[in-house]
Amino acid sequence: MTPSVLAAVDSDAATAFIEIGIVALLLAALARLAGRLGITAIPFYLLAGLAVGEGGIARLDVSEDFISLAAEIGVLLLLLTLGLEYTADELRHGLRTGFVPGTVDFLANFTPGLALGLLLGWDTTAAILMGGVCWVSSSGVVSKILKDFDRLANRETPAVLNLLVIEDLAMAMYLPVVGALVVGSRVSATAATVAVALAAVAVILTVAMRWGDRLSALLAGGNDEALLLGVFGLTLLVGGLAQRVQVSAAIGAFVVGLALSGPVQERAGALIEPLRDLFAATFFLFFSFQIEPETLVDGLVPAAALAVVGTGGKFASGWVASRGLVRGRPARLRAGATLIARGEFSIVIASLGATLVDGPELGAVAAAFVLLTAIIGPLAARQVGTAGPRQPARPSSPPPEFGQSSATPAAAGAWGNRRRKRASG
Repeated sequence: MTPSVLAAVDSDAATAFIEIGIVALLLAALARLAGRLGITAIPFYLLAGLAVGEGGIARLDVSEDFISLAAEIGVLLLLLTLGLEYTADELRHGLRTGFVPGTVDFLANFTPGLALGLLLGWDTTAAILMGGVCWVSSSGVVSKILKDFDRLANRETPAVLNLLVIEDLAMAMYLPVVGALVVGSRVSATAATVAVALAAVAVILTVAMRWGDRLSALLAGGNDEALLLGVFGLTLLVGGLAQRVQVSAAIGAFVVGLALSGPVQERAGALIEPLRDLFAATFFLFFSFQIEPETLVDGLVPAAALAVVGTGGKFASGWVASRGLVRGRPARLRAGATLIARGEFSIVIASLGATLVDGPELGAVAAAFVLLTAIIGPLAARQVGTAGPRQPARPSSPPPEFGQSSATPAAAGAWGNRRRKRASG
């Protein structure tokens, strides 16, 4: 390279460092403010993203690609840590009993979005996309709420996580179908894409459940540095491969966490946590970074109406999903409030309709709706959390350890200690 080219590269790198440094300091200040107020920092991160994003008061240019990639990694690490809190037996039980909660979740949340699109005079494809925008909760926001409000060990939390998994699995069918509707693909091609996605999901889940203990043993021999790099690399690898076959990368990351067990599970959780917090803050920043403020004004009224109905839909979903785990009304309301926020999938779904005649209107309403629910969700989760006494984090009968039909007393005690330790940590 010539000296002039090197100087230009150095100048771009210096600008990127300065921008990223300022953003990191801003996020640190917002996190501290949120801590003093006793709320999650998510709404502040979202507002900061609006300020430095498209049409914001201090738009970032050089570092946009970096922040975008870091945001994607943030989602994967959030789902990885959720998987570390979940057991294979809980997932098996959840998938076996998830048909009714999944159906209620679909009907209570997809239908309002579909109806809004039709009422606004959009074509059927755009209305179906709006239904998807309203349907799926944000895994990133939900996981952040559970962590910030110390609810990972609550009795209703497995129901929340199970519903997230069901929604992500449903996306393996929904996204190829709506993608085909947008471009007018043949039915045979769409069916083949869906079949490949479902087969990939089955393979990923089977490998995690049957050979997760062997993976844990393989990773256990190294020091903390080797374990951190191994888990981080495996998460990105599995997430990337899952996305290649039309399955959510978040599902891949979740399953990596699910596959780990024993001491490796504990060590990995402690090592990944600082990375998760760093990249997760970037995710929420970039989430609203992509939204142009002027589009929010255009779609604000219908989005606000849909946010009200969609909030009720998620309360219904949480109520039904948690009924087999908890009896108390506050816990079931907490489950619903935790699920209110829509996010990454909703943005992806709305972007599929960009080329449609009603694409601009769809994008405006979706952007406003997602931002509203991403702010309402954490605030509602905090308020509902004070509506009644918190349920103890110890179920009366803990699930059996991996690969066992029933838990021994020692295994049950270890399970309870693990959950209590994470709840207090």
